[in-house]
Amino acid sequence: MRHRWMVIIGWLQACIAAFQFLTRIPVPVSLPYADRLYRNSVIFYPWVGLVIGIVIVGAASLLNFFLPTSISGIVLVIVWTFLSGGLHLDGLMDTADGIMSHRSRERMLEIMKDSRVGAMGVMVCVFYLLFKISLLISLLNMSDERGMIVLLLIPIWSRTFMVVAISGWPYARRESGMGSLFNAVGKKQAVITSINAIVLSSLCLLISSGGDWIVSSLVVLAMLLVTYGIGVIAAAYVHRKLGGLTGDVYGALNELLELSLLLALVGYIYNWG
Repeated sequence: MRHRWMVIIGWLQACIAAFQFLTRIPVPVSLPYADRLYRNSVIFYPWVGLVIGIVIVGAASLLNFFLPTSISGIVLVIVWTFLSGGLHLDGLMDTADGIMSHRSRERMLEIMKDSRVGAMGVMVCVFYLLFKISLLISLLNMSDERGMIVLLLIPIWSRTFMVVAISGWPYARRESGMGSLFNAVGKKQAVITSINAIVLSSLCLLISSGGDWIVSSLVVLAMLLVTYGIGVIAAAYVHRKLGGLTGDVYGALNELLELSLLLALVGYIYNWG
């Protein structure tokens, strides 16, 4: 019995660790951080994404009652960014500075490690935020309930692929960094995380569609294909440039996939919705 309780507590700690690491949602619990905890915490990344998605969709519904969509879209991106404390956006800027410098592999990694943000990072960040705001405004203008449910699922899939990237490509730096904390993450964790994402997405879609398995399955399949298709191409490209991935790259992949999934959603509703 005592062993069973220890196992349950261990998984609860892993869940809390995932929220503490990926969000700024206050979870005032002190944890004994170790390789095992980091390894198990990634399994709960889809759950973190689900909570973020619920907050985003809830905020979107509330904002639409009081503000025009042009303002709601801006506020929504602010909320979305601050939920993660800008962690992934910072990774996007650092990755852009390094990759777009077109220097040697070692120099790219040095640039990415620099706490200062360069011109390329700023430009990419500005374009990214403008693009994301415009997509959210378009989605809000469409007033599509199905679109809101899919919007809820986007943070689930972007964070799921982070685990796939951690397990699928080597760490680029010789010295330790934040990303190296997840060296123990393997393909087993990636598979479990992907299954979590599929189950959570299917449940949300089945509840919202009244149990329509066909529609739910097609939506989940589409999100899986977009996420893994774009994610693998992007990760492979960075791996070729850097000889591996870093913590900044994981964050950049998350932002890229959120934008890609949002673009795919808006494009589908605009053309066929």
